[in-house]
Formats: sequence, structure tokens, C-alpha cells
Amino acid sequence: MTPEKEPLVRTIKERCKACYTCVRGCPAKAIRISAGQAEVIKERCIGCANCVLMCSRGAKETLDSTTNVKTLLKGGQPVAAALAPSFPVEFGGIDPLRFAGMLRALGFKYVCEVAFGADIVSLQYRKLINESPGKKFISTACPAVVSFVEKYHPALVPSLAPIVSPMVAEARIIKDKYGPEVKVVFIGPCVAKKEETSLNPADIEQSITFTELRALFKDAGVDRNTALDSQFDPPHPAKGVLYPMGGGLLNSAELEEDLMSGRFLSAEGLESFPEVLKNLEHGDIDADFIDLLCCSGCIMGPGISVKSSKHAREAALRRYARKSYFSIRLNEWEESIRRYRGLDYSAAFQPQDRRMKLPNKEELKEVLGKMGKVKPEDELNCGACGYPTCIEHAIAIIRGIAESEMCLPYTIDRLKSTADELTVSYNQLAKTRQALMQSEKLASMGQLAAGVAHELNNPLGVVLLYAHLLAEQCQNDSRTFADAKMITEQADRCKKIVGGLLNFARKNKPFFRQTDLVRLVDNYSKTASLAPGIKLVIDPSPEDLQAEMDPDQIIQVLTNLITNAVEAMGGLGTLTVRTFAEREQVAFSVADTGCGIKPENFKKVFEPFFTTKQIGKGTGLGLAVSYGIIKVHRGNITVVSNSDPAAGPTGTTFTVTLPRVAREAGAIKMKAEPSRK
Repeated sequence: MTPEKEPLVRTIKERCKACYTCVRGCPAKAIRISAGQAEVIKERCIGCANCVLMCSRGAKETLDSTTNVKTLLKGGQPVAAALAPSFPVEFGGIDPLRFAGMLRALGFKYVCEVAFGADIVSLQYRKLINESPGKKFISTACPAVVSFVEKYHPALVPSLAPIVSPMVAEARIIKDKYGPEVKVVFIGPCVAKKEETSLNPADIEQSITFTELRALFKDAGVDRNTALDSQFDPPHPAKGVLYPMGGGLLNSAELEEDLMSGRFLSAEGLESFPEVLKNLEHGDIDADFIDLLCCSGCIMGPGISVKSSKHAREAALRRYARKSYFSIRLNEWEESIRRYRGLDYSAAFQPQDRRMKLPNKEELKEVLGKMGKVKPEDELNCGACGYPTCIEHAIAIIRGIAESEMCLPYTIDRLKSTADELTVSYNQLAKTRQALMQSEKLASMGQLAAGVAHELNNPLGVVLLYAHLLAEQCQNDSRTFADAKMITEQADRCKKIVGGLLNFARKNKPFFRQTDLVRLVDNYSKTASLAPGIKLVIDPSPEDLQAEMDPDQIIQVLTNLITNAVEAMGGLGTLTVRTFAEREQVAFSVADTGCGIKPENFKKVFEPFFTTKQIGKGTGLGLAVSYGIIKVHRGNITVVSNSDPAAGPTGTTFTVTLPRVAREAGAIKMKAEPSRK
């Protein structure tokens, strides 16, 4: 496929993770994030390939042109290698003569240095500036900068110097010297050159990076040990070798930066050059000529595989530049300049506006609000999303190239909310599970109790009958009368237990009717019989606590709770009955100042037959029956207790909550009783 149909950079989705490093490093913001995956937008991409350098996972790869170059080399026509002046950075460990021999062994008939094209272009720049006083120009040697201007600063397109890059200039020189049938392949550190190559098909056929050249060497089995030394083909360069470094163009064109006049300005790097263009468009720059490089010099281009520092690369280039410059034959260089300076090196550029329309304030406010950025101080501008500000991130979301989840603070807040919701759900699930286990236990006990109670009822009746007959036939002071009395008392107790078992097992359907809970509790308190040492405190709700309930069953629950509370206080203490509203429910609580429930007994309090009372004082069914009644009402009963005097006042509080509207399937609803006045 041709570069027109295939993007210069693409994402390997299997390796891409939601780190947004590529977004942060893209000066054109030409990366769309969708479902956490990064996708390069070809129409917005300027080919700088900085995303490739920044991705530590290797999830970005550039367009591979090696197959096309192999086809050219096998095509039978002569092929020339146009070698970028930064080659000493990548292949500094190889003698230049041996390196030229390696290229010839690969199949290149001619090996030329683009640095001579840089010499020619430098003269064109100097001529342009001298002949156009007062007009501002931007250098066009870097294709990524040119693309950025065309797409994102179209108003500055007229300021682009109408001069081809050193690569195109060298290609035209090669075809002029060695024949138009020669195929030219550019070899350099720049990925954007591939796009420039596709825009100049008459001058240059293919473009590959140094990394791709290494792959060609490896596939062909060419290395420094098998190749022969060879000279570079003329014309040979002079100062154009310095082009890959920042300010190299100005130095080659002998346009020295004068700090006093400020006529010439150079800037390099992905952060610097967009800022210069922005300031230039705003009229903040007075310089007549601005030399811009997208990378921090071509020596830092994405097509270089070595990992040395910028200073080490500059040192390697300077060493080669000095050796090359002082070994040139000046008369031959001047002759070459005279011969080729008359070729056509003109270029034309057209705006390709890729700027997106700014959203209105309402859209922006809505998107920011969704990310929790309601106030200016909420906009942290942390840059974790890849955008420098929250506003720019919101704009990208509206444009469809970013997602809200890219915002780290927003995502953390959502995770916290989700964690809190899961905690609540887990707690509710645990309570439901506990209630289900309790219900299953009660159901099993109910079935057993019903059978036992039914079988015991008749024999108990016979025992009681004959015990009473025996007592009537004996003297009141006789031993037999006392024994018969004991049998009667214990049989009555058994009958009471059997009655409790039947009540527990029956689970009678409640008869719901609209009832005022405050009035129900108040009426009960008036008839309650308590020990003299018990102080009863009624704390009624000021609200009208109307709810659908079976008042008789709720009175049974209240009676059981108050009975337990009185016995826990041993006849001395304060009993507080409180009614209140709790959200959409009504509730009442029974609190005592008794001995409290020990922690190890908390899980057993609603189990049938569990009691802490003395033998013969209780059946252990009161709370189990109460629990069943409340569950039938779709309510809830909870207990809070303290049995340790060192931890504070001892006592127990049972709280019962009931829904205002009965939801029990099959429950019988009665007419409402009059509400409390």
C-alpha cells in the first residue's frame, strides 16, 4: 500500500494499555482514545512519530518501506542512496568508507550525502531573506513542522519559505547528475519524510529510516566484515553536515544569530516549536527568519535506533563534520555549487486546515460537570489524561477523540464510589444471608415444634386431669396433695411451653390495617404492669406514624421485648420505649438499663429455646416468635447491647422498623382504624 492509503504510524492494539503517554507526547493531538485503545488519526498526524518513542510497550509502529526498497534494488534500474547527514549518529562505530561500501553491497549504485543538498538549500534561504526585506519566513526543511503549519496554523502558510527540503534538493541533484532514470531512496532518521516522499514522487521514490536500513542489512547478510571500502559519490558537502543539529541551518547559511537585532530565531523540540508558531501568529515575534525542527534536532529523530544521549550524538556528528569539512576540496565544492544552484528548488504549500471548532460554553460546562469539575478549583490540570488542561481534555471529549475515563481523579472517584457501593451491597448481602439462615432454621424448628406440640398436648391434658382429681381427694396438708400440686404446676408449665411451640409453628397470617404506632404504644403503656422499681419512659414521635400492620401481633412483639427488658433489669432500672420515623418506615425501640447481652450470645438471641434465664423462668421462644412476626411484616429487628461496665453504661436496645405499606403476599388487609387526633 502507498503512504496515501496507509497511516505513517499505527497502534498494535494487543500491546496498547490505557496510559495515554502517546496523547501527552503528540503535539497535534492526533490520537483518538476509544474503549481505552489509542488510534492515530491519519488526517491529523504530522508524522513526528514521537508517540513511537514515548511508548514503552512498543504499541506503536511506523510504516515499513523495506519491501518497496527491496523491489527497487531488484528492479534492474540504478538506485541511489540519499544519505541524511545524521548517519554518523546511527552508524558512528563504522568507518564512513566501509559504511558506503555496505550500501553498495546492498545494491545501491550511487551513495550520495544529502548534506550537499543542505548546502544548496542554505544558499537559497540566504538569497530569499536578502531579497525579501521585512518579510517573515519559516524554514521548510522539517516536514513535520510544515505539516503542522498547514494543518493547525493555516494562516502562517504564506510564511513558509517556498524552498524544498535538503532531501528533495539532493534528489533533484542526483537525477540531474546521474540521469532521470535513477531511482532515489532517502535514508534518514525521520518518519515524516515518508509522507514528504509521497508528495514528491517525481523526485524521490522511497524513504526509509536508519532502523529499517539495519533490517535490510540483516536480511541481506551485509555487515562491516564482508563489505569493501568505498567513497561517497559526488557532489560532496561542506557545512550542510551540521543540519541535523539545532541552529545547523542558520550556521550553514551563514545567518548568524544576532541577539541585538533578533533577525533570526531557531527552536527545536515538540514543546518549543508549537509555542513559537503560536506566538508568531499572535504577532509576538519580530524575527525575519525562524528555523524550526520538530525533534530536538534530527539527531534525535524516531528513526534512529541508538540510545545514546543528545550530547553524545552531537559529539559524534561534530567529529564527522570536522573531518569531512577539512578534507573537502574547496574548488570542487564551489564548482558543484555553481553547477547545481541554478536548478529549480521551489516549493509550494497549501493550507490543510484540521482545526476543530471550539464547543460552546454550555457543552463544555456539561462535560466538565460529568467529570466532577463544577468549580474552577476542581480543574486540577494534572496532565494524567495526556492533555495539559482539563478544559482541553473536555474539548477533546466533545470532539470525539477522548473519553472521560482518561481523567485520573475522575476515575479514582468513580472507583471509590463503586467500592463504597460494593461494600454496601456486600453488607446487605451478608445481612440477607444471615436472615435467610435464621429463617431456614426457624422453619425447620417450626416443623419439629408443630409435631412435638401436637403429640404432647393430649398426654399433658390427661396428666393435668388426673393430677387435679388426685389433689381433690387428698388432705391439703398431706404429702400426696403436695406431690399432686407439684405435678399440676409442672404440667401447666409444659402446657405453656407447648402453647408457645404452637404459636411459634403456626405463623398466623397477619391482619393488616392502618394503625397509628404512637397511639398503639401509648395504649399499651397505660395497661402495662411493671415492678415498682421499674421507671417507664415513653418517648413518642411528634410525627404521625401511620403504617399497615397487625396491631395484635405488634403488641405481642412489644410485650415480649418489655418482658425481657424487665427481667434483665432485675426489677430495678429505667425502661424507655421510643417511637420514631426512619426514612420511609416507622419504628419503635425498647431500651433497658439491665445487665446487657454478652457478645458471644449476640448471634443466638433470636434462636428458638435459647435463653439466659434460670431454669423454669423462660422458654426461649419470645424473641424467636417476635423475629418471625417482624419478618412477616417485612420489617427488621436489631439489637445493640453492652454488658461490660468498663465500656460504659450497661443495657440493651431492641429496635423494630416496619414499612408504612404492607407488602406481604396473601396478607389480609382490614379497614383502617381512626387516626390519632
